[in-house]
Amino acid sequence: MTQHQTTDQAAQPIVPTAHLATLFSSTNRGAHLARRFAVRQFTRWTGLPDDSDPVRAVALVTAELASNAVRHGHLPGRDFRLGLFLLADGLRIEVTDTRPERLPPLATPPGGEGTSGRGLLLVQAYADRWGCRVDDALTKTVWARIRTQEGEPAT
Repeated sequence: MTQHQTTDQAAQPIVPTAHLATLFSSTNRGAHLARRFAVRQFTRWTGLPDDSDPVRAVALVTAELASNAVRHGHLPGRDFRLGLFLLADGLRIEVTDTRPERLPPLATPPGGEGTSGRGLLLVQAYADRWGCRVDDALTKTVWARIRTQEGEPAT
C-alpha cells in the first residue's frame, strides 16, 4: 500500500468505465448516507455481493473519508462531495470538502490511549493508494483507490 500525501498528479490519468458524484450534507447523517450510497453504487456496477471483501473495503474507506470531511473539513452551510470512479481493476473514491488548509495528517499510529486519530491507518490498510490534493482556494479532495482484481500494480 502506498500513500501519496499531497498530490496524485504524478499518477497516470484516471480512465473510469463509470463515474458518479453527488453532494451530501456535512453532518453525521450525510457521512452515513455517503457510505451507503457508495456501497450500493459499487455493488450495482460490479455485481459483487454485499459481504465481499472489496465491498467491505469500499464501505470502510468511504465511511472514514466522509466522516473526516464532516469532522475536519466542515464549514457551516457547505456540503461535501463524494465522487466514485469505477476502474478496470477497482474503485477510486474521492471526498471533497471545504477546508483546503486542513490537510490530513500522515497515517501514523497516535501515541497514548486516545480514541481517535486511527482512521487514516484503516484507509491505508484497505486502500491500494490514497492521498490528498488541494483543488483550489476553497476545496481539497482526499482520495483512495480500492483494488478489486489482481493484476498490474494500481496507478
